[in-house]
Amino acid sequence: MVMKNIDAKLLQKCFLAGAQSIEAQKEYINELNVFPVPDGDTGTNMTLTIMSAAKEVGSIAEPTMENVAKAISSGSLRGARGNSGVILSQLFRGFTKEIKEQETIDVTIMATAFERAVETAYKAVMKPKEGTILTVAKAGAVKAEELVSETDDLIYFCEEVLKYMEEMLAKTPDMLPVLKEAGVVDSGGQGLVTVLKGAFDALCGKEVNITITPSAKPNVTASKESISSADIKFGYCTEFIVNVENHYDMETEHEFKSFLESIGDSIVVVSDDDMVKVHVHTNDPGLAIQRALTYGSLSRMKIDNMREEHEERLIKDAEKVAAEQKAAEEEEAKQAPRKEVGFISVSIGAGVNEIFKGLGVDYIIEGGQTMNPSTEDMLNAIDKVNADVIYILPNNKNIILAAEQAASLTEDKKIIVIPSKTIPQGITAIINYVFDKTAEENAAKMTEEMNKVKSGQVTYAVRDTSIDGMTITMGDIMGISDKGIVAVDKEIETTTLQLIDQLMDEDAELVSIYYGEEVSEEDANAIADAVTEKYPDVDVEVQPGGQPIYYYVLSVE
Repeated sequence: MVMKNIDAKLLQKCFLAGAQSIEAQKEYINELNVFPVPDGDTGTNMTLTIMSAAKEVGSIAEPTMENVAKAISSGSLRGARGNSGVILSQLFRGFTKEIKEQETIDVTIMATAFERAVETAYKAVMKPKEGTILTVAKAGAVKAEELVSETDDLIYFCEEVLKYMEEMLAKTPDMLPVLKEAGVVDSGGQGLVTVLKGAFDALCGKEVNITITPSAKPNVTASKESISSADIKFGYCTEFIVNVENHYDMETEHEFKSFLESIGDSIVVVSDDDMVKVHVHTNDPGLAIQRALTYGSLSRMKIDNMREEHEERLIKDAEKVAAEQKAAEEEEAKQAPRKEVGFISVSIGAGVNEIFKGLGVDYIIEGGQTMNPSTEDMLNAIDKVNADVIYILPNNKNIILAAEQAASLTEDKKIIVIPSKTIPQGITAIINYVFDKTAEENAAKMTEEMNKVKSGQVTYAVRDTSIDGMTITMGDIMGISDKGIVAVDKEIETTTLQLIDQLMDEDAELVSIYYGEEVSEEDANAIADAVTEKYPDVDVEVQPGGQPIYYYVLSVE
């Protein structure tokens, strides 16, 4: 079978088949996550991202390349969840930019679209570690370029590209030691290959189910794609938009990126028309800002560091009452005069919700470890807060990119994402907001104080694995700090106390213990008593968090 062109109708079919493919394999992909925590992670996030686009693509009755491309790009962009979902949406965004004005796709256009997809994703996440979804995507683009001069048969072309990507996927454990230790390939790369294999089956004419059935609306919860133990060398996560007013071309952008690399890492520079979105981790945000000001004015500024958290289940009968009450409050808030500043926070349980409300949060996105809020969830929250400047507290490493993506899509309000990685960081950040300071001054102060907080979580292992030099058996109780898994035992109390020991230092003044829905107040107080006995000069607070999955969320300040 030889095929030289793909039209819009076939592209639509291939995309829907790819979406169904990862939907069927999402649990397998979830199992590849390095950290054995009880959550959905990569497979769930990538599936929900592509399914958001698939709903739009599947509803097109008369497909054209333009309307299919637009549905893929906009649907995945708004539905992006978690880091892997945001990267997947950027791959789709780049690919569709290249094909949207074409009548059909041939080998040459396909190769160029692959290259554009990878370029767009790399611009969003600069300097990635080798052995990730981006590495696998890049391998596909390299192979595609190589094959252009060899064949005009799309079947052969796509088959060889896919083979090469699978070969690269198999090598990911050799690129990331943490993957090798756990004995798995990269989950994001596996997700991408799974999508493309489903699309390839449809391209070859195989009978595949492309009916998209709406998933049950998640209990908008929050997940954590992985509990990363990345080394943090730079203290400030700095982000802003440059509204280009002076000369700015590809050479200028290259020079700007080189400068940012000289002062930090985790660099993202995404140019779009007359705007440049910038993200950098650095010890001196002022240097990045000063250089950016030479290109134009700045907006949507923010500064910090990152991590994870989770979900809240409401009792069924109470859910309806709470929803009605919330709707009434939202309507009342919309009718109120527009205020200068508002706050949105992701939360994980009834107790934590109350803490954030008491601190002045206007809108809470209830989240959990099985589901990250999407970009669209963030946009809906932004719409509900009637304020000129809105601070978003993701409180989860894996929600930050979706919040930033929502910020970039908002035009009538100034959105500042404070990249809080944990609930304790979010609480500390909002406590340090000062009304008479500027938005930028507050962002810097909130970030600075938030980064002084050491966070920890206690949960159970869902599978056997080896990681961080530890052998973990399914059912073990794990203590996870900002540095990774630091305590493992069979007992919750023992693990929790070991974790607190790891978090403590000579400057510690306060230990906060937020106990989950499966923990009694009596047990939490017993932990607090043991900490007080061992560290008599440190204050200990116990508060009901109400979070599922994590027995305790801890902070040391």
